[in-house]
Amino acid sequence: MSTDFDNTDDDVRVELMRELKTASQLQHAWIMQAWQSEPGLHPAAAMLLSDLAKNGETRPSELAKRRFVDLSVVSRQITQLSAAGLVDRRPAPEDGRASLVSVSEKGRAELARWRANYIEFMEKALGDWDDERVTDLTARLAEMNTALRRALGSDACLADTNK
Repeated sequence: MSTDFDNTDDDVRVELMRELKTASQLQHAWIMQAWQSEPGLHPAAAMLLSDLAKNGETRPSELAKRRFVDLSVVSRQITQLSAAGLVDRRPAPEDGRASLVSVSEKGRAELARWRANYIEFMEKALGDWDDERVTDLTARLAEMNTALRRALGSDACLADTNK
């Protein structure tokens, strides 16, 4: 009896997803390695700070939606970032109970340092790739992510986290 799982000739789309998962795991490994060599802010909080820098001041609920996590997770990360002086909070003008969060000047400086380390890592990894090759892959992945968001159909998943 043969099933689809016995098929060793996987569809190219399955292989693509495997390679993307591997790339994600390798990126995570680098992030954890960098964090262990210089402990401080948890990498997840750092990624939230990066999201804030890219997308601007926002409510924690919007951050949670963009990051595909529960609001309680974002709240803990914002508390950590705030304690480190990396974000600023202010009451939302239309609703004093809600807050708006933005990257502080200290946060921008920290992000610039992390970015320099990340660029150094990527240049080491992709040193023999020219800019055109990197740009082409980036554009293709962006197209794929748009198609994946559309296929998922969820408003949360439709949010473009790469604005």
